[in-house]
Amino acid sequence: MTAQDHDLFALGDIPLQSGEILRDAKLAYKTYGDPANAANGTVLMPTFYTGTHGRNEGFFGTGRGIDPSRHFIVSVNLFGNGLSTSPSNTVPAQHGAAFPDITYHDNIACQHRLITEHLGLDHIHLVTGWSMAGAQCYHWAAQYPDRVGAILPFCASAKTSPHNFVFLEGVKATLCADQNWNAGNYEAQPEAGLRAFGRVYAGWAFSQTFYREHLYRKLGFETVEDLLVDWEEDHVRNWDANNLLVKLKTWQTGDISANDTYNGDFMAALQAIQAKAILIPCSDDLYFPPADNAIEAKHIPNAELRVYNSPWGHCVASPGNDPAFATFLDDAIQDLLPG
Repeated sequence: MTAQDHDLFALGDIPLQSGEILRDAKLAYKTYGDPANAANGTVLMPTFYTGTHGRNEGFFGTGRGIDPSRHFIVSVNLFGNGLSTSPSNTVPAQHGAAFPDITYHDNIACQHRLITEHLGLDHIHLVTGWSMAGAQCYHWAAQYPDRVGAILPFCASAKTSPHNFVFLEGVKATLCADQNWNAGNYEAQPEAGLRAFGRVYAGWAFSQTFYREHLYRKLGFETVEDLLVDWEEDHVRNWDANNLLVKLKTWQTGDISANDTYNGDFMAALQAIQAKAILIPCSDDLYFPPADNAIEAKHIPNAELRVYNSPWGHCVASPGNDPAFATFLDDAIQDLLPG
C-alpha cells in the first residue's frame, strides 16, 4: 500500500487491557463514498487476519449490498497488520518482539475514537466483515450496544473456541521453530518459518471436500503442491513474522465478555447485544463451525443464523472464490441496511 492509499488517525499513548501502554498509536483507515450518505447508511468494515482495507474492497461496490454511491464506508485496519501500529512500524522501544499484546477490546476502543472523535459519527448502521473482522463485529455490538444498528459477521465467532485456539498454536509453532526466529528478535525475516506457516495454514483454510474434489484447480492451481507453494510465497512476500503473531494473539484471546463490563460472563455479553444480527458461517469451515454460531444466535436477542453450504470452507468468503457467496452476502446486507 502506498502512503496515499489510506489515512492515519493519531491516538497518542493508549492504555491496553494488559496494563501496558501502546506508544504513539495510529489507526490506518480509508473511507469510501460521500460522508453525506452517513445518515442513510454508515458501514464499518474492520480487516481480517491477513487483510488490509484494500482487501475489504472485494466486499462492496456499485450495485452491491454495500455501495459507495449510497453508503458511507469506513474500512479500518487491525493493530498488527503493518498499516496500523504494528511491531514492524512502531516506535523503537516497542519494535519487534517488544510489542505489547493487543486484544479485540483494545482495537474496538480505538476504532470507537476514530468513528466518534475524528469522523464525527454518532451511529453505525452496520458493522460487517470476514473472520477476524467478523469477530470485531460482535465486539462492537457488545462494547457499544447503543452505537450499532446491525452486525453481519461471516465465518467468525464471538469467542475463539478451544479448537480454534489449538489450530493457531499449530501455525504459530511452525513459525517459531525457524532457527532464525530468535524469540522474535530476528535480524532478517524467518523465511523457513513463514513458509511453513503458510503451508500448514492452507490445510485449514479449505475443507476436506475442497481438496478431494480438486477445487483448487478453479483457483488456477494444477496440483495441491502448486497451491501450497503459493501460500508459502504469499506469507514470505507480504508478512512480517512478529506482525502475524501479534494478530494471532489477538485472535486467540477473542472473547466479547473478557472485559470489566461482563467479567467473563459470555452469555450476558451476547444477551446485551441490541443490534440486529445475521450470522453467516460456512458449513465446511474448519475453525469457525456453524455450531458455534448457532449457540450465539440463541442468546443474541435479535439474531438470525444463515448457514452457507459450500466445500470451500473458511475461504469461501475470500473475494472471487465463490460468486454465489457474494450474492448470499449481499442479500443479507440488504436485509440489514436501511433503505
